[in-house]
Amino acid sequence: MMALFGQSSGSVPPFDPAILNARGSLFLTRPSLGHHLLDRQELLWRVGDVLRYVASGAVKVRISGTHPLAEAASAHQELEGRKTMGKLLLKVG
Repeated sequence: MMALFGQSSGSVPPFDPAILNARGSLFLTRPSLGHHLLDRQELLWRVGDVLRYVASGAVKVRISGTHPLAEAASAHQELEGRKTMGKLLLKVG
């Protein structure tokens, strides 16, 4: 299974889907959050669970760096240049 989340390197070029079948019934999916939630209430419930896991330390969030909001252009250049691993935060003030 190959799941495509985002397209930080640009769009995926077209390919022949028969390649997936020839290699053993493989498949590709492009999931969207909206297809996995019934309504806003479910979204809030799931987000609450994730944030509780982060707060408890069960899920570690890797922060690659921080930039003042005034330096957002520099942060974007780091992202575009693939110079980050983890989250990049913009700070106000």
